[in-house]
Amino acid sequence: MSIQRLPQHLIEQAVKQAFAEDLGDAGDITTAATIPGDAISTASIVARKPGVLAGMDIALDSFRAIDDELNVEQKKSDGHRLAPGDEILAISGRSRSILSAERVALNFLGHLSGIATATAALVDTVKGTDAKIVCTRKTTPGLRALEKYAVRCGGGHNHRFGLYDAVMIKDNHIAAVGGIESAVNAAREAVGHTIKIEVEIDGLDQLDAALGAGADIIMLDNMSTGDMNKAVEKTAGRAILEASGNVTVDTVRAIAETGVDIISSGWITHSAPSLDLGLDFA
Repeated sequence: MSIQRLPQHLIEQAVKQAFAEDLGDAGDITTAATIPGDAISTASIVARKPGVLAGMDIALDSFRAIDDELNVEQKKSDGHRLAPGDEILAISGRSRSILSAERVALNFLGHLSGIATATAALVDTVKGTDAKIVCTRKTTPGLRALEKYAVRCGGGHNHRFGLYDAVMIKDNHIAAVGGIESAVNAAREAVGHTIKIEVEIDGLDQLDAALGAGADIIMLDNMSTGDMNKAVEKTAGRAILEASGNVTVDTVRAIAETGVDIISSGWITHSAPSLDLGLDFA
């Protein structure tokens, strides 16, 4: 699987912030007090649970940011399906450096691999349908690009990255402006033809208005699968249909089988459990 890697400046920024938080002004006082400066060790990061790997570049950069003389060997690539016991990274060099970088590297790897693993579970469940699994803006502040990258590692796709790259007219926008048609017309006039316009609806009674206004994408928010089936039939390809709300491994197959194009899940980024990984000294 080919996954476009994160830009280096985003990796460096995230790693720098993480170490500023972890090391503070005094550094790793436990390691400095207990480990001789000339001690050398070898260690491995291994999977303790099955899952999908994400965050290798960030983990590598974490060790190199602490000590560019560490020998860090990548054993698996992002997107790899891990089994318990799989070696992910092999590290050798100054013991102090390995210990000081350990938690930052594991935090990134565990968190991002957890997102990739949760995404892969949904992607696997809808195989054989045309539906794509996408993430949302429900991300950890400051980590959105990383978390959306992890979604791609799990076989998912990205929704908009922020308020700046697509128009999504939600229920409160519609309530504030007085109707779907007014909202879509105002948006089209403001952003021009190059920006996609999505409209959220929560009932079939709003579908005709969204279609009539020329929405590019229509989000079916918390609708029953029966209503989704009707929306797909009525839309007949005139707009991309996105299903959102109550998306779990137990429900996603039935949602996909309605014929919607996109299934969005906030859970895969805001609530996916971290994948259990560990660093062990030889």
